[in-house]
Amino acid sequence: MADIAQRNRSTKIIATLGPASSAPETIASLHTAGADLFRLNFSHGAHEDHLASLQAIREVEQSAGVPIGVMADLQGPKIRIGTIDGGGIDLADGATYRFDLTDRPGDEKRAPLPHPEVFAALEEGMDLLIDDGRLRLTVGKIGDDFADCEVVTGGHLSDRKGVNLPQALLPMGAMTAKDQADLLFALDAGVDWVALSFVQRPDDIAEARRLIAGRAAVMAKIEKPAALHQIDEIIELADAVMVARGDLGVELPVEEVPALQKDLVRRARRTGKPVVVATQMLESMVSAPVPTRAEVSDVATAVYDGADAVMLSGETASGDYPVAAVEVMDRVAAKVESDPGYRNIMDAEHADPEATSADAITAAARQVAETISASAIVTYTTSGSTALRAARERPPVPTLVLTPSLITARRLAVAWGLSCVHSADASGFTDMVDRACRAAADRGIAVTGDRLVITAGVPFGTPGATNSLRIAWVP
Repeated sequence: MADIAQRNRSTKIIATLGPASSAPETIASLHTAGADLFRLNFSHGAHEDHLASLQAIREVEQSAGVPIGVMADLQGPKIRIGTIDGGGIDLADGATYRFDLTDRPGDEKRAPLPHPEVFAALEEGMDLLIDDGRLRLTVGKIGDDFADCEVVTGGHLSDRKGVNLPQALLPMGAMTAKDQADLLFALDAGVDWVALSFVQRPDDIAEARRLIAGRAAVMAKIEKPAALHQIDEIIELADAVMVARGDLGVELPVEEVPALQKDLVRRARRTGKPVVVATQMLESMVSAPVPTRAEVSDVATAVYDGADAVMLSGETASGDYPVAAVEVMDRVAAKVESDPGYRNIMDAEHADPEATSADAITAAARQVAETISASAIVTYTTSGSTALRAARERPPVPTLVLTPSLITARRLAVAWGLSCVHSADASGFTDMVDRACRAAADRGIAVTGDRLVITAGVPFGTPGATNSLRIAWVP
C-alpha cells in the first residue's frame, strides 16, 4: 500500500460537481483540498455529464488509493406556476389573485398552476410561497380546479417560478418519472449514495429502498415541514440524513432553522446514522475568494454540533473558487476540532451504547483508547455497521476501518472520523494485528511503539459479529 496522507479532521466534506468543477484535474484538486465525497446534482446536467464526472472520481480514487464516495442527489417533484403573458406581472400587497388548472397563460388576475395534487391538498388559510418565499399569498376560496388567494407579500411574479406549500401534506410521492429514470441510471453507473428529495413521510423512504434494492445507501433530505411530524421513523428507515436548510428556510420561519438543525443532528447521532448539514454554508464564495465571518461561524457551528459532514453546493458546482471553498471548509473544521471545548462537547453528547455485544465492544474500544493513549482504533467490518458504531462514539483518536468490501468503504466516506482501507479480511488474530499495524503506519496514523485498539468479529468475515478487542503495539 502506498503512503497516504491522513486528513487532520474527523468531520467530512462533500463537494457538489458542476460546470465549475467537472474537469478531471479540478476533481483531483478538490479531493486533495479536502473533499471526501462528491455530489452529483440530478436537478442539473445530462446523464453523460454525470457519468463523465463519476469516471473521473474513480480515476482520482485509484490514483489516491483512498475510497471516495459518490452521491446522486435526485431532484424530486418541483411545483411551478405556468407561463404568464409578457413573462411576468407585478402583484400588489392586499390584492386578490387566482391560481387555476387551465393551461391559458396568466395575466394580472390569474395564473396557471398545473398541479392537481396541489388543489387536492389546499385548505383555507394556508400559505403559498413563490420564488423561494419572495412572494407570499394566503389561500381563501378554494374549488376543485382553482384557489383565490390574498397577496400578503407582493412583488414581481414571473414565468415558471417555484411554489412551496409549507402547511400542506401533498398527495404525491418523493420521486417523479424523471427521478426514477435518474435513479436507474445512477445505480447502473455505480453511485454509493442516493439522496432523496421531497421526503414527507416514512413511506417515501420505504419506496426508495424498494427501488434501490440495496445497490446504494439512502440519504433522507429533510427539507419539508411535513417530514418533521414523523422524523424519528424517517431517520430509522434511512441510512443517513441531510439537513437541507434551503427549502427548510423557505417553508419555515428562518429563526426556527438553527434550533431545528441542532435537533436533527442530535437525533441522527443518537441512532448512529450519519448526518449532513447542507446549503449556503459558504455561499458568498460563489463569487468571492474569501467567505464572510458569519459563514465561517455557520460551518463551525455544524462541526461543534457533531455533524458527520458539511456540504458545499453552488460554491463548488458553479462558483468562481471551488477549490478555495473546500480549503476554507477544511481549515475551519480542523480548527474547531482542535478546540478543547469541541472534545468536551463530543464526550458529553455521544449516545449510550445499546445492550448488544457489538455496542459494548465498540464503547469499550473508545474508553480503552483514551485510557492507554492509543494512536488509533482499528475496526474490521464487512457491512459497515461496526464502523458506524465506532463513529457514533466520537472517539478522540482516528478510527481506521479495514473492509474487504470496496462498496462499504465508499459508503463510509460520509461518516465522522472514519478512514477506510479496502483490504482483505483477516485470517486469524496474528494476521488481524499485522494488517492493522501496516495500515495505520501507511496512513501516518501510528509509528513504531504506538499502541492500537483493534476490534473485530470472530469468526472473521461474519457481518455484524463484533465480539473481540485486542491491544497491539506497532512494530
